[in-house]
Formats: sequence, structure tokens, C-alpha cells
Amino acid sequence: MSFQVFKIFVFLLFVSAISITCLITWGHTSNSHRGTHLMNKNGGNRSSLENHFTVLDKGENATLVTEPKPKPETPMPLLYKKMFEKAPVWDFDDVYNQDAPPRPATCAQSLRNSKDEFFMKAFLPNVRLFLHKDSINMSEWNRLSHFNNPFGFMEYKYEEVVPVLKLIPKPKEPLLSPKPGSNGCVRCAVVGTGGILNGSKMGAEIDAHDYVFRMNGAITQGFEEDVGNRTSVYVHTAHSITTTLYLLKKYGYQAAPHDEGIKYVMIPEGQRDYNWLNGLLKGEKITKGPYHNKEPRKFYSGQFNETRFYVLHQDFLRYVKNRFLKSKNLNRRYWAIFRPTNGAFAIFLALHTCDTVDAYGFMTNDYMKYPNYYYERETKTKVIFYTNHDYILEKDLWHKLHNSTILNLYQRTSETEGEKPAPP
Repeated sequence: MSFQVFKIFVFLLFVSAISITCLITWGHTSNSHRGTHLMNKNGGNRSSLENHFTVLDKGENATLVTEPKPKPETPMPLLYKKMFEKAPVWDFDDVYNQDAPPRPATCAQSLRNSKDEFFMKAFLPNVRLFLHKDSINMSEWNRLSHFNNPFGFMEYKYEEVVPVLKLIPKPKEPLLSPKPGSNGCVRCAVVGTGGILNGSKMGAEIDAHDYVFRMNGAITQGFEEDVGNRTSVYVHTAHSITTTLYLLKKYGYQAAPHDEGIKYVMIPEGQRDYNWLNGLLKGEKITKGPYHNKEPRKFYSGQFNETRFYVLHQDFLRYVKNRFLKSKNLNRRYWAIFRPTNGAFAIFLALHTCDTVDAYGFMTNDYMKYPNYYYERETKTKVIFYTNHDYILEKDLWHKLHNSTILNLYQRTSETEGEKPAPP
């Protein structure tokens, strides 16, 4: 009898062992294919995986690479531009931080009142314009690390960049405010360096605006009749504020604009700009990179003030590229060097901070009639189409916005006569 009980016990023990082994094996297999199951279940819908994986898409006929998202308290693994044959597209590529409206919209002529379908569908009036110490955390760092410069922090090391970002003060006031007696309207001129302004006699009209934006080699001395002499906002990179000094010296350019109370806006184009910011905000010499031993504050001629210094946010730069200037170059092997021009970013900054915008010195359909730059009076060069910009795309956009009365694009009617922009 006891022998029979023993045999039954051994048999039950054997069956239990087999059952447990099968359960463990099934569970392991199920977990190991969880990512594939999720993708199949959702028909490859990357959005449904966003909370589980970092999704990398190299474009058409791409390989979908999934990996568990890094813990929010640690920087994600570095991504490198060489990993991609063309600009990668992410599920969150067209998602941007937005801020509360800086001021009530009371201007009847404001471009924000436009009914143009194309513009209003793409335009985000409250997209975050400026980067500052309170706008960056680990989650934001990881999100922006998916995008190449100047649209994000791809290839950059957290420990080298974030300490600099934490130096950038949070703006205490909007970039621009309505002038007294303006009926709540902010009227702006954005002045490029195009040769169309050579002999235009637009200087007085430009200076009559509430605010004047300039960028790059903004030479005014000796050219006041054509381009005016006021500068309210100067948009620049570390490269543009330094190289223009020696490239344009022969035209009398001695310093970047430094009007009393001027506001400086910087485009964080690359690592050299973060080195520049580190020295600028600390009031020290730069310790590494191409501007080693330079003192950034000297380039602002005594007008640098933290309360009047702004740094454009990567979301704003990417938004301009994605929604308005998405060049075909992004699908080519040199995708990583493409970005809109400083002038394009200046125009869009004005469109987000002004009610009416008049653009002068930007490319028009008859650009071949004019020298490359307005300060070329004797030796006139032709427009050079650099690979990192899409000038024709920008030209076509300015005309499109002009025809939709979003902005007024200055165009010449003859070699000596300018066409005054029509009121919006």
C-alpha cells in the first residue's frame, strides 16, 4: 500500500515540474517578443509605442529601430548624424512647447487676425520663442537630443551643454511692447542685407517703424539713406557677430549694432555658440573651441545686458523649418548642414512678436538685377547659393506671405525707385 502511495506521489511531482517549466518558458518567450507584438497589434503605429520606446525613423523604406526609453533621470544615449542618410522623422517631430500669450491682442491690423488658410494652419502664435535656465530638464534634454543642431542637441554631451543652459536668464518681459499712441499695435521692419536696397532710399521709411530688426553684417554708417540707422533687435550667432568684423571691414563695418537699449537675440547654432554663451554670461574669456581667449562681451560695445539678451529656443527653430521651410535638402545626404538663414529666423521672430511686419532687403523674383549685398557699390557680386540654405524656398515663401498680406515684402519697380509696401 505504501509503495503505491509513493508511486502516485512521484508521478504528481513529475507532472508539476513539467507544468512549471512550460509556464516559465512561455512567459520568457512572451516577454522577449513584447515589442514585436505591440508593433504588430498596432499595425506599426509608432505613436502607440511612444510611451514604451524611443522610435527612430530614417524615412522612406526605413528600418524601425526600437529600444526601451532611458530613465528620465539620466541622459539618453548619444545619437549621431552619421547614423542617418537623411533627416530622421520622429513621432514628436512636430510637437512644440508653447507659452501663454505675452500680451492681449488688441491691434485690429494684427497679422494674427489673418484668414489665410495656409498661414493660420501652420502658425503657432504662442510657440516658445526663448530658451532659458528654467526651460530645460532631463526630459526636455532627452527629447531635444533627437534633433540635430540648431534644432536640438544631437551628438552633444549633457555635462558640457546643460551647465551653460542653466546660465541663461529667464526673460522678465516680452521682447517688444506697443509704443504709446500705437492703438496696441507693434509695427516692425526687418532689414536684410540684400542688394535690392542699394539706391532704394528706404532709410527714412525703415526708421519710422516702432522697432527695427537687423542681422549679420548690419552696416548702417554711410548707408543710412538706403537702410536707415536704427536697430532695436539684432539677431546673430557667435559666427556672424565675429566674422563680419573682418569680412566687412573694407565697407566701414566696425562693430555689431549697439544702439542704446538694443535687444540682442542669439541663435544657438552649434557647440561654439554654447562656448560663446558660457563666456558671455559669466563675463569671462572663452576657454575652448574656435573662439578660445576671446571676450564675448567686447563684441557688444558696452550694450550687453542680461535683461535685454535672448536665446532662441530649439523648438522655435525647428517649428520654422518644419512648418514653413521644409527643404528637399533634408532628404539628401547633406541634410545635417541645412537650416533656414538668420534672416528667415529674424522674420519669423518678428511675425511672432509684432503685429505688422515689413521686410526689406530680402530676395525677390528679380534678385539677379541687384548685387548680393546693399553695401557693394563698386564691386558687385552675384548671389551665392550655399548648400546649407535654400534661398529659393525662402524667396518663394516671402512672396507667398506678401501676397497673403501676412507681411509686406519690399520690391523694386525700377533701378532707382522703390515700391512702398501696401498697408495690410
